Amino acid sequence: MLLVLAGLAGMTASPARAQSTGAAAGGEVRVYLFRGFLGLAFSRGMDRLGERIRSSGVEARVTGFEFCSGAAEDAIGDYRRRPFTIAAIGHSLGGVCALSFSEKLADENIPVALAVTFDTTRIHPKVPNNIGRYINVFTSRSVLGAGDVQVPKGFRGSFASYNLVKHYDVNHLNIEKLGALHRQLIDKILGLRDVSGGGAALPIRLKVPADAPIELWDGGEIVQAQAGDTLESIAAARSVPLWAVSQLNSVPPGQPLSGGAQIVVPGSTGDPGSR
Repeated sequence: MLLVLAGLAGMTASPARAQSTGAAAGGEVRVYLFRGFLGLAFSRGMDRLGERIRSSGVEARVTGFEFCSGAAEDAIGDYRRRPFTIAAIGHSLGGVCALSFSEKLADENIPVALAVTFDTTRIHPKVPNNIGRYINVFTSRSVLGAGDVQVPKGFRGSFASYNLVKHYDVNHLNIEKLGALHRQLIDKILGLRDVSGGGAALPIRLKVPADAPIELWDGGEIVQAQAGDTLESIAAARSVPLWAVSQLNSVPPGQPLSGGAQIVVPGSTGDPGSR
């Protein structure tokens, strides 16, 4: 396992150059999905997600992490012939591959509009700067995963990390199979056809409460509190859960806010409030 990780990490040895991070004009989207170790047995959620993406009218290619380099070479060749919008999604070692795949594309100045990792391993590449939106979903209880990916210095895209440690029904072997997450990711993938979205640029890290649904925002936005505002009123006005606003600002519910206070709220690219 360690030799495999070292090999994938070695794909990212060269530093990423400055990249553009937008979706390609024209609306064509292609999603690359990567299974983890023994993926045909343990990462079948990638296949299910791939089927659902194809059913939504978007091309999706599913492969094992061991074919990461070849998938990147194919994507580079196809992009050179006709640019298209790229997304990369991986589970476990497939998450390592999604980042390594993106790094290889960064070396060719090719943007990745969306990258998502499901419980990737603790040893993983940095998030390259050609990724426009990065989402990490993991559980710190995991023995095989628990990849708590950090925001790299100078990263220009949106970044969101979700620790499901309090969701005891979620583990390394089912985290990529959650239908609610599949549906949200498909919505984000379909939204990649719209290149005009903006906002949600601040990195966010959330530990999702056990009784809360898992909502995947792209990042955070600043809201300026007015006199008399509370976290409750701001959360209600933005239609986001109070627990998330409280965590992001380290402020307990019910505490008065001073006028002009800068409050971080979760949001997603293309949300009406983020434009």
